[in-house]
Amino acid sequence: MAGLNTCLVIHNQDTTAHYLLNCKIGISHVTCGKNLSAVRLETTKMLLEPLKLLKQVDAQLNMTQGTLGGMEELGILPGMDSIFLVLALERLQQDKFDVIIYDGISSEETLRIIGGSSKARLYLKYLHTLAERTELGRLTAPSLLRLVDEAVLRSGSRSYFNGKMSSEIWDALDQMLERGSSAFSNPQKFGCFLVMDPNNPTSINSALRYWGCTIQAGAQVSGAFGITSQQENLESFERAKKEFSPLPSAFVSRLSMNNPIDWSILLQDTSNEDARHLLNSVSSQGGDMPSAVRFDIKRKSATLFMPGFD
Repeated sequence: MAGLNTCLVIHNQDTTAHYLLNCKIGISHVTCGKNLSAVRLETTKMLLEPLKLLKQVDAQLNMTQGTLGGMEELGILPGMDSIFLVLALERLQQDKFDVIIYDGISSEETLRIIGGSSKARLYLKYLHTLAERTELGRLTAPSLLRLVDEAVLRSGSRSYFNGKMSSEIWDALDQMLERGSSAFSNPQKFGCFLVMDPNNPTSINSALRYWGCTIQAGAQVSGAFGITSQQENLESFERAKKEFSPLPSAFVSRLSMNNPIDWSILLQDTSNEDARHLLNSVSSQGGDMPSAVRFDIKRKSATLFMPGFD
């Protein structure tokens, strides 16, 4: 879809999304309503494209002497879903979508995706050191860097590789990871929400801990939603709001996961006005949030803001 659009990216393959969107979701973009598209990402399909590119590069460099021919038979390993998801989101950002919504496999896996770029920079740092200070690194690094340069970094006719172990390629890799890390930390580009049952203390405590985990992963939570099937105890709503202060929070009523949802009725419900306002102001959130780390030079102390942690 072109123009002003919202894309809902469904990563898991359960049937919940079919009920929520009232449309059948496939591996290609499906129109589910006005300005709304959906897609289901499949790692097996996404794996074939980089393998094809890798084989093309290998055919030019002749590094493996044709041994990559049977790689299409390889299966999916743990962690591959998250890695290919990040690559897919990077490509989707280049499409003409105003908002991309990611419905993840699990909260823990989503947190690992958020913190993946910053953690990968540490691995890159040690690999760089290994390449410069060991015989094995000095022998293998030039070929590996050239492969990365041809397959990943090359843009047009420009190449970062200059025929020897170049610090430019290491810097280019670090800059790529840094851009990914900074995108998650920018609330104008990336926002994530906590979802909880305001009548369930366990659900509230879990959401608070996920808030603290998100901060540690390098992102900011934009808001919290309390989901209920009907308006129940107002005192529990207010108590939950205090728990999440100063984080903006809103509550959505009459939302059932067991039956298809009539979104027109849900959006017109006046009791959900706070939720609509929170979603509309997502890009402006984050400015009033406490800093994750505050240093007090006079007291020689550091204060960590990690909700949900003792």
